[in-house]
Amino acid sequence: MHMTTLTAAGTQGHLFWITSRAAGTAALVLSSVAVAAGLSMGSRLVKKRLTEMRAIHEALSLATILALVVHAVSLLGDGYLRPSVADVAVPFVSDYKAVWMSIGILGGWMMILLGLSYYARGRIGPARWRRLHRFTALAWVLGLAHSLGEGSDAGRTWFLVATAIVAAPASALLAARLSQRPPRKREVPAHP
Repeated sequence: MHMTTLTAAGTQGHLFWITSRAAGTAALVLSSVAVAAGLSMGSRLVKKRLTEMRAIHEALSLATILALVVHAVSLLGDGYLRPSVADVAVPFVSDYKAVWMSIGILGGWMMILLGLSYYARGRIGPARWRRLHRFTALAWVLGLAHSLGEGSDAGRTWFLVATAIVAAPASALLAARLSQRPPRKREVPAHP
């Protein structure tokens, strides 16, 4: 039997589902690395070559957005779920694992909008953009929860181990960031 025939037989009727799973897994890996890179830059762990690190962070973020779009759009062709555009784009519309699906949709939209906000930071203002960009960690956590709660591989040992491997560095950096005390404001002496 020819390899193409074997591949077609093994994926018959499931190509869109498999594509969505692969893209979702890629989005999880890419977003985890992007969040870790961003937190590393923000915590000044990376002192040299910050420009190169920004370029890597940007590329990872754009790749995450692409993977998220493929993850959602490929589901539209799935013959088992048969979702509508609203099912994959609007929280709480789909009946399929509504909470986990909605968490994923919300996290996905947040990740896309916050990632693309980089290109509007001149209009938003650098300080406001940095405050807004902090919500990327929340979007990542929502995506992580979605993959652990809904994915067809959720609960399987190999998936949990793989997820822990990619999520651990970003989780540790996020915990370190959240445990830092905010810088103290200088007190201005009162006028006599």
